[in-house]
Amino acid sequence: MDRERTCTFTGHRPEKLPWRDDEEDSRCLALKARLDEAVEEAYGRGKRHFMCGMARGADFYFCEAVLKLRERHPEVTLEAVIPCEEQAAHWRERERERYFTLVEQCDCETMVQRRYDKGCMLRRNRYMVDRASLLIAVYDGMLGGTMYTLTYAMRQGIDVEILDIAE
Repeated sequence: MDRERTCTFTGHRPEKLPWRDDEEDSRCLALKARLDEAVEEAYGRGKRHFMCGMARGADFYFCEAVLKLRERHPEVTLEAVIPCEEQAAHWRERERERYFTLVEQCDCETMVQRRYDKGCMLRRNRYMVDRASLLIAVYDGMLGGTMYTLTYAMRQGIDVEILDIAE
């Protein structure tokens, strides 16, 4: 896929979100609405291919937003970028079921590597940034993988749109 037409995502897992797993929390609902707007805006800027790292939390919200976008714009494609085969192996059953349901709805899957190691999430994030021209991020200033991915994207010179959790 053409990098200029590709958008990717980074964001926090539930443990780092103020509402944790409570997706009915008004702050979570507001964030999901902003994500819907952000992917629609990305579409308006010519993005047709979207990549998602398929982590719990904000990645799931992004994936669901792109699936809604694809209902309105069938030419949109969604790629599940999976860091390793056992990404969801230790998640709770409900999260695993959501993960597999979302992956199944994606147009394609990219497995970055077969086995888990401490660098596979980082390699997944770099894979996505290296193939996109826009990164949408759900970020609140905390240290961690989201901050690293944002910093990497900025160093690569791609456009970054940050959606603050606190808004």
